[in-house]
Amino acid sequence: MSASPGGVLVTLDGPAGVGKTTTARLLREYLGRRGYPVHTTTQPSHGVLGKTARHHTDSYHGYALACLVAADRYHHLETDVRPHLEAGHIVVCDRYVASSYVLQRMDGVPLPFVEAINAAADRPDLAVILQAPPAVTAARVAARGAHNRFHTGECTSRQENDLYEDTATRLAAGGYPVLAVQTGDRSPTGVADYLTARIADLVEGHGPEVVTA
Repeated sequence: MSASPGGVLVTLDGPAGVGKTTTARLLREYLGRRGYPVHTTTQPSHGVLGKTARHHTDSYHGYALACLVAADRYHHLETDVRPHLEAGHIVVCDRYVASSYVLQRMDGVPLPFVEAINAAADRPDLAVILQAPPAVTAARVAARGAHNRFHTGECTSRQENDLYEDTATRLAAGGYPVLAVQTGDRSPTGVADYLTARIADLVEGHGPEVVTA
């Protein structure tokens, strides 16, 4: 299923510590300055299902957690994302299907199962995957503190990075409009400036299908 033609759905994925939350905040500011209505959100969501999936990763594992995340995704699409798209907003979602392809695989769930339970999720108009060297993301996670059991040092950051590279390739091959952006040598404002221009192009109908930057 494609996102609503009334708006534009932009998703941000990438390893922990790569700057997704900062990028989402800056995109809302920068796109807003250009006069675009912007709604920022996140998955897992702040609803009951999302909070359960986000804050109880020590209690839920493997298939159970994968299904919780997928259930929250479908509910979040229905109650939050699609209404804003129908209102003509640019929706910027911090984490989406790509994160499930990575984190659930790190949790031992086979990729075909992850693909199957996420197959009916709306396809974004632009799927941004932020990338940075594992040593950089691991250091950032260590400085701020890990949010869950998936991040325990540079080893897991390297595994996560490798899986995101594989996921970007898989999603692009499946028709996702993937934009992979290296952030290691760019400032947060530089990343946001670049993405703001690409999203503005997309809104005006000039965006590319698949790009690596």
